[in-house]
Amino acid sequence: MIGLISATAAGAAARDRLAAAWPDRTRVYEGPVGDAVRAAFAECEQLVCFLATGAVVRLIAPLLGDKSADPGVVCVDEGGRFAVSLVGGHGGGANELAREVGELLGAEPVITTATDSVGLAGLDTLGLPVEGAVAAVSRALLDGEPVALDAELRWPLPALPVAARGAYTIRLTDRAVEPGEREVVLRPPSLVVGVGASKGAPVEEVLELVEGALRDAGLSPASLAELATVDAKADEPGIVRATERLGVPLVTYPAEELAAVDVPNPSEAPLAAVGTPSVAEAAALVGGGELLVPKRKSAASPAMATCAVVRRPARGRLAVVGLGPGARDLLTPRAEAELRRASVLVGLDQYVDQIRDLLRPGTRVLESGLGAEEERARTAVAEARKGQAVALIGSGDAGVYAMASPALAEASDDIDVVGVPGVTAALAAGALLGAPLGHDHVSISLSDLHTPWEVIERRVRAAAEADLVVTFYNPRSRGRDWQLPKALAILAGHREPATPVGVVRNASRPDESARVTTLAELDPATVDMMTVVTVGNTATREIAGRMVTPRGYRWQEEPK
Repeated sequence: MIGLISATAAGAAARDRLAAAWPDRTRVYEGPVGDAVRAAFAECEQLVCFLATGAVVRLIAPLLGDKSADPGVVCVDEGGRFAVSLVGGHGGGANELAREVGELLGAEPVITTATDSVGLAGLDTLGLPVEGAVAAVSRALLDGEPVALDAELRWPLPALPVAARGAYTIRLTDRAVEPGEREVVLRPPSLVVGVGASKGAPVEEVLELVEGALRDAGLSPASLAELATVDAKADEPGIVRATERLGVPLVTYPAEELAAVDVPNPSEAPLAAVGTPSVAEAAALVGGGELLVPKRKSAASPAMATCAVVRRPARGRLAVVGLGPGARDLLTPRAEAELRRASVLVGLDQYVDQIRDLLRPGTRVLESGLGAEEERARTAVAEARKGQAVALIGSGDAGVYAMASPALAEASDDIDVVGVPGVTAALAAGALLGAPLGHDHVSISLSDLHTPWEVIERRVRAAAEADLVVTFYNPRSRGRDWQLPKALAILAGHREPATPVGVVRNASRPDESARVTTLAELDPATVDMMTVVTVGNTATREIAGRMVTPRGYRWQEEPK
């Protein structure tokens, strides 16, 4: 919950805007400001104070305890110009909150956390438990000193400017090791514990068994990802409560699925009880991985619980990111977040240049020129299969005449794939023209590089006969100049010569141009590969210089 505190009418107005925008996330604190701040500090995970930073510093100073537990505090000035991350930038989420508040109120976020200021991924913001000399290693990264990454297992970390060797170390491990003086230990959630239990097994017995298995194997409880068992034990109190106390999810599987898992220690007892010869080992192994601790029983007599521990392989992550038509303000926040999350970027060189400044230090960039789409797709998938966090970029929306198709054709279910939508050229052009896509519409590429012209022509004829608004991508190039006139001639057989046609070049870029002409007057020689051509249907009109297709098929009244 976010506590909102204000002292003036202007502050209250801005406060109420946040409360209205985030009704489920916020709570307004009324009354004397000091009392309100103290109450919110005790009850909320975050605070937004519409007060001077000096006043807030004095009020919260006696309340501060530990930065890992204190709430994040953001201050917004009286004029609503700045959203200042005051305390708890990472641990309390104040840096991200300042960005959100700034976006909503039109204020500039002020973030002074050193790593955020220079684009470094904070070691305590990676979503992994972290131990050791976080401040010292972070300072070494900031100062450009060599910091080594000692990854005992693969994991899709964001970019970090690490070296092969260094006086400081970032260690990625699920083993129970103590960090050195100049070392940070990151704990990936790589361990799965399969659990079986008799009816009525005490929670203490289950907990002691699980914790003992991890301890004896030299594994860290901080890397425990989940407990797993058979569906029949989904409501077993001892297992459920043990899961709650360990702070991990409980995952269950049907007995028939577990019965199909090859295990080293099957047994007749669980087969008779729940329909599978193995619960603990099978539940841990069902997702694949390395069996680190074979089935073991609890020390109680009689033993009422069993467990097994598996290290699951890391799944690489491939984000297929649409960059939009070119303007930075049409790059979505989600796309920007994925670019910052990636440790490897794959893309066409000219698209990489568009967003190079958004990449974190240490990002490995694999760029290539025009005509290498399949190679880029294979490269991106191969890097993800190595356990990397990869961003594969394309212009517009990556799923529209771009990189998503070849990448997903190459990928299988051994990696995680995330699609990040972008503003397409058709949409960017449509916004400049007016509202040409107000009814059913279709996009057709006139490039016969990947599609035979016979197929393209058949699609154009179908669109013409169906009276669809048509947006032509890749309409004309120096070596391919006859396809657009041919396509326009097909449409002209079904539409009036005065049908509006929109011609947009370099939509959203500094040299953009847009004009509305007609099917009869369009000169194909004025069109190139940077142009999008949108041909209206029989109901499309030009109104005040703008191209408009009605939402209903017929105009409800004649436009004035």
